[in-house]
Amino acid sequence: MINSYASSDDAAVALAGAQAGADVVRRMYGRRLNRIDKGAGDFATAADVEAEETILGVIRAARPDDAVLGEESGQQGAGDAVRKWLVDPLCGTLNYAVGNMLVAVNVALLDGAAAVADPFSGEVFFTDGESAWVRRDGADDALLAPSSATRLVDVNLDPPFPSAPGFRAVDLLAHPGFVERFRPRVVSTTLALAWVAAGKRAAYVTDGGDLSRSVHFAAGIALCRAAGCIVTGIDGGPIGEAGRGLVVAADEETHRLLMSMTRSRG
Repeated sequence: MINSYASSDDAAVALAGAQAGADVVRRMYGRRLNRIDKGAGDFATAADVEAEETILGVIRAARPDDAVLGEESGQQGAGDAVRKWLVDPLCGTLNYAVGNMLVAVNVALLDGAAAVADPFSGEVFFTDGESAWVRRDGADDALLAPSSATRLVDVNLDPPFPSAPGFRAVDLLAHPGFVERFRPRVVSTTLALAWVAAGKRAAYVTDGGDLSRSVHFAAGIALCRAAGCIVTGIDGGPIGEAGRGLVVAADEETHRLLMSMTRSRG
């Protein structure tokens, strides 16, 4: 059971959904799975589909009147519903398909509770929209505490690159200031966002459009905001319909340094 600070509420639903999806992902790991082509080099597997169906079952049982947007099944319920769940059942499908365990299961209520599960570490990061915690097997829930101490910055190098040539992730990695102060990592999953909230990463950077309502990013963004991270677009402005990409930093100083580098390519 979830502790009293989030009992019987949306955080409990997000947590249960993410855990149920993670159980499926872990159980199906290592099997030979057919790839379902989605175009432009993207694909899903039977694990993506089964994990999403399991998560949707949890949400429907607890919140039957809510709308859901799933990565694999699309929109269910009214598109303009006040309450909408965003589900990415397996973020890091390519990693998973080649036997890499760096994946995440993301469940978020738009502008509300959210959970990100790591199927292989047993960690589930979750928020009620105000505070954020991590649950580990056999241990009490702990508040997330962002920190830049690792100096590790995850940078998403997957296409598309809508902000090029003004901003290119590869240019950031080559910036003298970045090389001096940080060490790059590329895990190719939004699990890295949860790691910023948990102090395992100093920051996360990705190009893109409005990521605030993305099934891939919504849960991680909610976690980071609740944990006290700095969350902006790559231009330093708010994320949203007019936003570009995402920069999440553990603290103001890390964010300031990354902003100075994205604005200067020297």
